[in-house]
Amino acid sequence: MAISPDPRKNHLLAALPDAEWLRWLPQLEAIELPLGKVLYESGSTLNYVYFPTTAIVSLLYVLEDGASAEIAVVGNEGIVGISLFMGGESTPSRAVVQSAGHGFRLRARTMKDEFNRAGPVLHLMLRYTQALITQMAQTAVCNRHHSLDQQLCRWLLLSLDRLQGNELVMTQELIANMLGVRREGVTAAALHLQEDGLIRYARGHITVLDRQGLELRTCECYAVVKKECDRLLPNKLAT
Repeated sequence: MAISPDPRKNHLLAALPDAEWLRWLPQLEAIELPLGKVLYESGSTLNYVYFPTTAIVSLLYVLEDGASAEIAVVGNEGIVGISLFMGGESTPSRAVVQSAGHGFRLRARTMKDEFNRAGPVLHLMLRYTQALITQMAQTAVCNRHHSLDQQLCRWLLLSLDRLQGNELVMTQELIANMLGVRREGVTAAALHLQEDGLIRYARGHITVLDRQGLELRTCECYAVVKKECDRLLPNKLAT
């Protein structure tokens, strides 16, 4: 796959004012993000922040026994590595590419210097961070109170918002790891959605056939996350 030449396919980068954009452009490094690539591990010091353009990155919390659950997804609307400029330097979560594609990375020192200028970059990143925190909180509520069918619909919709088309390359095992459930549960939920004509699933490919049907089927958590993203970020960032 050819590397995407346009950093402004990432909405945060597209929202940078001209002065900041001209400073950043020579520093941005185009990278390929293959499925399953780990961008950082729990507790590791971040050397880069990442701006996906066509890839989706899952933020996972991994327990001592190896079990995991997704706490948020980041795609072309955002940045991976907020702990770097929030002052923590590291994070207890793991960042893994859940949908292959491309993106750009920026060195940690450059990101911190830009954030510490206390200008437009600081305000843009803080608004994005608030939107991401909302997604994390709503994910926790959803996983506790809503059915697996509803969780799967929410997860599919959040992923679709960050992709160009209507197809995801994703195995049931990977979805199970994201949602923190047994693979058999994902199989049953996916079959229900397929029987109702909402998706088609075959050999790791999920094709969404009826997005409106998914929106009607899911819980309120998807709408809460989307509304907050739309509220906090510029219009061209809205997914």
